[in-house]
Amino acid sequence: MRLHRNLCFAVIDGLTQIFNEGKYADKVIQQLLKRDKRWGARDRGFVAETTYDIVRWKRLYAEIAEVKEPFDRDNLWRMFAVWATLKGIKLPDWKYFENTPLRKIKGRFDELSKVRKLRESIPDWMDEIGLAELGETKWTKEIAMQNQQAEVILRTNTLKTTKENLQNILADAGIETEFIKGYDSALKLVERANVFVTDAFKKGYFEVQDASSQLVADFLDVAPGMKVVDTCAGAGGKTLHIASLMENKGQIVAMDIYESKLKKLKVRARRNGVHNVDLKVIDSTKPIKKLYNKADRVLIDAPCSGLGVLRRNPDAKWKLEPEFIDNIRVTQQEVLQQYSRMVKAGGKLVYATCSVLPSENQDQVKAFLKSEGGANFELVKDKKILAHENGYDGFYMALMERKA
Repeated sequence: MRLHRNLCFAVIDGLTQIFNEGKYADKVIQQLLKRDKRWGARDRGFVAETTYDIVRWKRLYAEIAEVKEPFDRDNLWRMFAVWATLKGIKLPDWKYFENTPLRKIKGRFDELSKVRKLRESIPDWMDEIGLAELGETKWTKEIAMQNQQAEVILRTNTLKTTKENLQNILADAGIETEFIKGYDSALKLVERANVFVTDAFKKGYFEVQDASSQLVADFLDVAPGMKVVDTCAGAGGKTLHIASLMENKGQIVAMDIYESKLKKLKVRARRNGVHNVDLKVIDSTKPIKKLYNKADRVLIDAPCSGLGVLRRNPDAKWKLEPEFIDNIRVTQQEVLQQYSRMVKAGGKLVYATCSVLPSENQDQVKAFLKSEGGANFELVKDKKILAHENGYDGFYMALMERKA
């Protein structure tokens, strides 16, 4: 591979924003990819994947390059040189790469890779909490998997097409996909591609949604005609899946504390042909209280650490703090106590997170069921998904039923 100066400059500019200005990697990369209209798919792929790679391995590369935060541009070029050297890419004769110790880089990599928190490039506290909650064997395998690039998974919008038909349409557009056994609506891309420019996407035939995430709506056990509340809907990936399972019949109340996210859901719902969703901003306790004892099904896709989806959000490793996880556990129990009151007698509740930590998952469910607020509920089933065991995002979901 030959390095091109303008592409490398884009990577360095992106890393500056992500590491030094605290910007989100996905937003930065979206902007970078619009920088030069002459760039082809391969150029944009290089910028995106290289930036994500260096973000993912920040701690390891910084240790090898012997640089410390905040990183100036010289530091970032040194980290870039580490990335290129470990990838086997020949460094061009540019001033940024003068005196790069190629042999030392490989030696340092071998030496540092003996220590898990350096090998997997994670903060000390994250390694400690993962080890404490999952144990040596599971945590070692899980955090290694969380450093692998996530595959692109699509969810067929069955309101508009079938999985088989969608596969044929995408094949005609030059995008090859595979079925995934056990996932009714999922298609996996054989090679990465920009699916958002396809006519199939613009017509609302699919959404991009990881296979594990697609299990949550199925877990909720909905049927056409029900009243369903998605309490932490966000931009609505699971809301739209629920709508397709309900065949657009019945009512879905999609709630969130952020109006901006619900506005995105409104746009997506229109594209998907979904018309049984009511949007409600949680700006006080009133919208919640109005729904007490009214819902056949309630989904709590709870705020969490996101430690099950680091593969697609590698910058989260550097933004997360242990205090955040302490606080989010309190929030998780609060939303369970409050939002569960919307479930009517005989109705069902799903609590889900994209975390792999038991303290955010089964421990929260156990605490809820033992509490006064959870006394009328019983656990029907739960599912713990680790990325290293199934190849997709780490997730947890618990189905509970309110006694009649």
